[in-house]
Amino acid sequence: MPQPPDNLPLALYSAAQVRELDARLIAAGTSGFELMSRAAHALWRALRRRWPDAGVVTVVAGRGNNAGDGYLLAALAQRAGWRVRLLAVGDPAQLQGEAAQARDEALAAGVRFEAWRECATLEGVLVDALLGTGLRGAVREPYAQAIRLLNASGRPVLAVDIPSGLCADTGQVLGVAVRADLTVTLIGLKLGLLSGAAPDWVGELLFDDLQADPQLVALQACTAQRLAGAHVPRLAERSRTVHKGQLGHVLVVGGDRGFAGAALLAAQSALRGGAGMVSLATRGEHLAAAQARVPEVMGAAVASANQLLALGAAASVWVVGPGLGQGAWGRSLLSAAAVSAAPQVWDADALNLLAAGVVALPADGVITPHPGEAARLLGVATAEVQADRPAAARELARRYGTVCVLKGAGTLVADPDGRLLLCDRGHPAMAGAGLGDVLAGLIGALLGQGLAPFAAASLAVWLHARAGERLAVEGRGLAASDLCPAIRQVLQEHSACQK
Repeated sequence: MPQPPDNLPLALYSAAQVRELDARLIAAGTSGFELMSRAAHALWRALRRRWPDAGVVTVVAGRGNNAGDGYLLAALAQRAGWRVRLLAVGDPAQLQGEAAQARDEALAAGVRFEAWRECATLEGVLVDALLGTGLRGAVREPYAQAIRLLNASGRPVLAVDIPSGLCADTGQVLGVAVRADLTVTLIGLKLGLLSGAAPDWVGELLFDDLQADPQLVALQACTAQRLAGAHVPRLAERSRTVHKGQLGHVLVVGGDRGFAGAALLAAQSALRGGAGMVSLATRGEHLAAAQARVPEVMGAAVASANQLLALGAAASVWVVGPGLGQGAWGRSLLSAAAVSAAPQVWDADALNLLAAGVVALPADGVITPHPGEAARLLGVATAEVQADRPAAARELARRYGTVCVLKGAGTLVADPDGRLLLCDRGHPAMAGAGLGDVLAGLIGALLGQGLAPFAAASLAVWLHARAGERLAVEGRGLAASDLCPAIRQVLQEHSACQK
């Protein structure tokens, strides 16, 4: 399957880890100023590729090493014959260390410095060299004013390392943040560039390792990893003599009155995800429609926990929650699921009932909350979950002793041991009802085909996102059911049934 251009590494770092990596490189013999010079050249190359005919650049610089990168970039542009303006927020004379060296280099190149003022003219490509990855707490004045004016200028913006005001660890906007058209991040890829609110602020994201020694980089621990095609788990090729009983029997439990479609979407997805058999336990009045829509799914009317336990005895995987509701019917069925020994995927109202303390979660499964459900499970506000999605995903996995898929832009997959994967694929066209039901069914299908919970969740999240990207070329109006056949195609391209 063709992949879009991607120069991003797998490893995702916290701000502190990138500082450790920077110190490791310096200790090994690469000076801080040399790294800063390499950063400036990387930024200059990216600027010229994106805006080759601009000819004018305005660098808005703060007072740290992020500013130093901006001063050296200004020097490069000046020597290349561009018209350069450098607006200093804070006194350039107070710069220290490598940043002071960069200031002197810019002066030697003929760059003229101007003190930042509210009425400053912003021309050409704007370079955000205000605040780096060390920002803690809300942006203060005069930086906040400078950021607001950059955003209001209507000019293209290049952000140095990270848009100023964006938290490098979480992607949270710290009061106000630069809305960049292009961000060039350096040395290590920061988790916060792909999480939380970041996708709306980063613009195009490029990475440059500044020629860092790969062996030294490999010594630095990372906080998470990206889900990228070549490294996503795969299903094994099927033997020629395989039969349906070896490929998992997925039981989907849900579809209370008014919510029949959710359970049916999960069942359809499990079928398209390669499960050998799929059963649907739902309200009796939904069976005729379900059988007409997907005749391959075995439908069963269930009214009690005992009926469900009898049906579930033949299933190898349960998917519980799509359209389950929180009434007596749903509570009864969930109580049966809670005592089953089969691996399970809990979604939607199963999670709401879990948060309410109605049942306990079985071991060795997967939960798939959206941010609101995650907040209820953690007993916090949704905004708190979104402010630090990586921490929320890890805490959910730890607290419930299970694999957690925290859905949303930059979906996260966490396990109780602290492993964390981030999926930066997908498309805004996927913002619609029912897509979570499709994901739950797909995870169930992959569990049934032998993948462990963490691997099944990771592969399902990636397949789901890639299928959505494929369909998004047609624009708005993507229906959840559209995704099922597309998932089948993407799965075949990634993990061929037979080569």
